[in-house]
Amino acid sequence: MIFSSPHEIVTIPETSLAAYVLQRAHEFGDKPALIDGSSGRTITYEELCPTITKLAVGFSSHGFGRDDVLAIYSPNTPEYALAFLAVAMLGGATTMVPPLFTDTEVKTQLRDSGANYLLTIPQLLDKANQAVQGSKIRQIFVIGEAEGAVPFTSLLAHNGPLPEIKINARSDLVALPYSSGTTGFPKGVMLTHYNLVSMLCQLHASGALTENDTMVCVVPMYHLYGLHVVVNLGLSQGATIVILPRYNLGQFLRTLERYGVTVAPLVPPLVLELSRAPEVGNHDLSKLRLIHCGAAPLASEVAAACSARLGCPIRYGYGLTEVSPLSHSSLPSIPDKQGSVGYCLPNTECKIVDYVTGVELGPNQEGEIWVRGPQVMKGYLGNNHATAEMICEDGWLRTGDIGYAEEDGRLFVVDRLKELIKYKGRQVAPAELEAILLSHPAIADAGVIPSPDEEAGEVPKAFVVLKGAATTAEIMEFVSARVAPHKRIRRVEFVSEIPKSPAGKILRRILVQREREKPSPAA
Repeated sequence: MIFSSPHEIVTIPETSLAAYVLQRAHEFGDKPALIDGSSGRTITYEELCPTITKLAVGFSSHGFGRDDVLAIYSPNTPEYALAFLAVAMLGGATTMVPPLFTDTEVKTQLRDSGANYLLTIPQLLDKANQAVQGSKIRQIFVIGEAEGAVPFTSLLAHNGPLPEIKINARSDLVALPYSSGTTGFPKGVMLTHYNLVSMLCQLHASGALTENDTMVCVVPMYHLYGLHVVVNLGLSQGATIVILPRYNLGQFLRTLERYGVTVAPLVPPLVLELSRAPEVGNHDLSKLRLIHCGAAPLASEVAAACSARLGCPIRYGYGLTEVSPLSHSSLPSIPDKQGSVGYCLPNTECKIVDYVTGVELGPNQEGEIWVRGPQVMKGYLGNNHATAEMICEDGWLRTGDIGYAEEDGRLFVVDRLKELIKYKGRQVAPAELEAILLSHPAIADAGVIPSPDEEAGEVPKAFVVLKGAATTAEIMEFVSARVAPHKRIRRVEFVSEIPKSPAGKILRRILVQREREKPSPAA
């Protein structure tokens, strides 16, 4: 059975992303569009289009053109959003690099994405300089000033004409985020202008936001949740977005109060802290009308506690980077049901498929969730095999998640068939950590799975077969030196063997089952 959206079908224009996001900017005059929550620095809607256009001309003066790729290696800043839209104007694409990545991880993404320009901050410039060795990077730009890089402000000094570029919305890429898909190493997700414009149209129709809202962007902009679902959506609606570089409870609460934030898009660990932290009671958060929660599952008890404490509802969403990044959302007009992630967005279909036989299932039957819609990615960059494994010829995308839908299409996500670990909402690929573990001279074999954790949701746990002497601490330190903090191994268990299929594939589901049968460690 195919489940459709309860929304009416929406018309999706075949236009560039920048044109769509900025089409209403002139209506809002001196209203704040982007606010740097750390400094109070403000960019108004009146300034938005001229600033982005100047920036596009500035990039163009350095040779950036159609089909080029800008890598942004930075924490959240207003400049992040400006650069993304300027590149979109020029017919280029942006690949977003997490600021906590090691120079090796940055180098891998730069090479795979084919990035030829890099935007960073002074504090990350040393790592950036290491990472660009052997890459295609022609020029490094820096937000601020630092020796050896072009200052961002100098790009805004250009007043020449914007190059004439005709963008094919359905085929031209605008974003190259990285995702591990259902398994394996991170892959470049090719998202077109049409994909991302579709997502904005779908969210507009679902009543996600109004021009009277003020949103806080504390979720990372290297993820589409922050960059697109928060910032681009907010700008396209005429809302005000307050951008914070990172999450700090005190600063976050002061920001909510100072700017009268009405909508807070968050991830489960932040919702958990808001439900418990005594400091919350010291701030006037009465303007907050809605919390959006995505990126990882949220326990219903935590949601209820946070909602009761703050006096506002929590809306849920479901999706993955490969769907730009949402396929489902709860509806304001229909009461939420515990455990549900809502209904299909407009123009989106969903079906539940038996993951062994491939047979399409009916209501209330568990199977793999498949989705289809205009927001489904073009494919994985340079990886036709992985694309074919993920997307069927008729456009259905296999999510790798297990769930069921009720008769009316309300979706419940039960488990993940996929093997990704969600540490505080951030993706961690077991295969990447296993490869590092197997490079340790004392390790004969290893398997990595998600281990339940109250604070983080899940943490990476390694099952290790030794062939020499090594302690838990030594193994953890070995991995920590080679990965970003969110990818670190947090737990280790020594075993005699790793369960594998006849073909040699690690049977992580057996390790996961063993882990579930144990009492959960205290947070």
